[in-house]
Amino acid sequence: MSQHDTLQRFLFDGAPVRGALVRLDGAWQQVLARRAYPAPLKNILGQMMAAAQLMSANLKFDGALILQLHGSGPLRLAVVECNHDRTVRATAKWDGDLPEAPILDLLGGAGQFVITLEPKLDKSQTWQGIVALEGDSIGQMLENYMLRSEQLDTRLVLASNDSTAAGMLLQRLPDGHGEPEGWDRVRILGGTLQADELLTLSAADILHRLFHEETVRVFEPEAVSFSCNCSRERVGNMLKMLGGQEVGEVLVEQGSVEIVCDYCNQHYVFDEEDANELFDYDLVAAVREARH
Repeated sequence: MSQHDTLQRFLFDGAPVRGALVRLDGAWQQVLARRAYPAPLKNILGQMMAAAQLMSANLKFDGALILQLHGSGPLRLAVVECNHDRTVRATAKWDGDLPEAPILDLLGGAGQFVITLEPKLDKSQTWQGIVALEGDSIGQMLENYMLRSEQLDTRLVLASNDSTAAGMLLQRLPDGHGEPEGWDRVRILGGTLQADELLTLSAADILHRLFHEETVRVFEPEAVSFSCNCSRERVGNMLKMLGGQEVGEVLVEQGSVEIVCDYCNQHYVFDEEDANELFDYDLVAAVREARH
C-alpha cells in the first residue's frame, strides 16, 4: 500500500505502549480544494484531521468520532468528522483575515473543544466529552484530556502544511505489558520527532529512526480517504425539519431553496415542484394564503 493517506498502528513488545502514525495527503487536499482557508486555520484544521484519525485508531466502534472547536473570536468553528471506515471530512468558519496568533487568542474568551462519539445506528447513545483549553496546541489539549478524563498517558505529535497533514500517537498500556519503565523511554524518543520528518518520511522510516533499538510489532496499514455523506435525501430531511412554512417563505422570496454542504461544497437546489413533492402540498399557495 502507498505511504500516502494511510493509518499505521503499531505495538511495542518490550514496553507498555501502543501507537499509530497517520499521513493524509489526498484526503487533506480534498478538504483544501473546497475552501480557501487562511494559513493559521489550515494548520489547526490539518492537525485536527490527523488527531481524529489517531484517536479513533484503537476504537472498536461503528460510527463517527467528531472533534469540534467553537470560538467567540475570529475562529468561530472548526470541525473534523472521522468515521469507522477511515473516511474523514472537515470544515471551518471564521471572521475576516485570521492573524498568526496562539490558538486560544483565535478562539476568543468563550472557546470550547468538544469530542463526540456518534454511533452509526443508535444516535441516542451519542457521547460527548469537553476538552479543557489547556495548552497552546491541539496536541497538548488532547494529551491533557486523555490523562485527566481517561487516565491514559498519551503523547501526540501533529503537523500540517499545504500538502500533508500527519501525526503520531503514543499511548501507555496498563501494567503487565512490557517493562514499566518502557513508557518513559518510548515517550522521550517519540518527543524527538520533528514536524518536517513527520510530514515527509514514511511510517517505516519514522519507526526505524525513533525506535530501532525497540521491538515494534507493525500491523497492516489502513487506507484513509476523504468522503462526505451529504445527499439530496439528507438535505430533504433537513428541510422537513425546518417546516413547510419556513421553506415556503424562502420559495416565495427566492423562487428556490439552495443548500450548500459546509464539508464538500456540494450545491443542492429545491425548486417549487421539488419542495411541494417533499411536503406533499403547495407551499407557495399556503404562504400566500396565510399572508392574505
